[in-house]
Amino acid sequence: MPDLNNIQKLDLNLLKVFESIYLERNMSRSAEALHITPSAVSHGLKRLREYLGDPLFQRSNNQMLPTPACQRMAPLIIDNLTRLRQILQHWGEFNPLTSEHHFSLGIHYALEPSILPKLATMLASQAPHVTFASVKVERENLSRLLTAGHVDMVFDVALPIKSPVLHQKLIDDEFCILINKEHALADNMSKLDYLQANHIGVSNRPSGAIAEDALLQRLGLSRNISVRCQNYYAAKLIIQTSDLILTVPSMLAKELLAQQKDQGNLVIRELPLELNKLETHMYWHKNTEQDEALSWFRQQTFKLWEKL
Repeated sequence: MPDLNNIQKLDLNLLKVFESIYLERNMSRSAEALHITPSAVSHGLKRLREYLGDPLFQRSNNQMLPTPACQRMAPLIIDNLTRLRQILQHWGEFNPLTSEHHFSLGIHYALEPSILPKLATMLASQAPHVTFASVKVERENLSRLLTAGHVDMVFDVALPIKSPVLHQKLIDDEFCILINKEHALADNMSKLDYLQANHIGVSNRPSGAIAEDALLQRLGLSRNISVRCQNYYAAKLIIQTSDLILTVPSMLAKELLAQQKDQGNLVIRELPLELNKLETHMYWHKNTEQDEALSWFRQQTFKLWEKL
């Protein structure tokens, strides 16, 4: 049993360490999330163990697994930390012209070129002292990170998400083709030509279906992926000097070409078959509905894309 006198002396910063280890199950990832060193995380856990009289976590391979007592108490502690953050977020009114608020945004890597420039322009004009960071969020962790307050909002494709995470469609985008204008199919591509051509696929996952391939599979179709890379910038450079073609959302294709004054030898062409549009949604936790800063950000973001 923990000593009451020790509990009264507890450094509440240690609870952030506890929360991060419980959510991440890994000391190194916790250190990254908290922006401290792994040794500081280890020291914090040691102090917590002394305060609470419990090992809290047991190492198993590369994971930190909670003890029974930890498993029982952690949800209550995390819930109260979340409530405390919400209370502090409501402290004072949010004035976009003077606020120095920082937003943490989970944005899928493929959506950054389409979303970040517009958000940066909007904030520069309407909230000049506000800062934001785009961070990687694994889809399986989306709900957990929003619940814990590690990210304020997430931008990603349509996902099967339930309350307490809320979402709204932001963008409805069609797929198109980015191709070398000297390519034999650049000005005359049939559905069969497209399926038999050599493609470059973009995904930061080592394997598994890419978004457009999943849509093709629903139609009973498949294509030939000759090269798979991790980002669209690399893909753009490759198709400039090859016979590969790139299937990409239209907004992203325009951003890729707009990055250089001379668009070189690349052109955008319509997809010679019908695929479902790519929906981009914004996700947030229902507990942040009344937060003035986050509500303002969501409203301005929706207005931004309504104009497009």
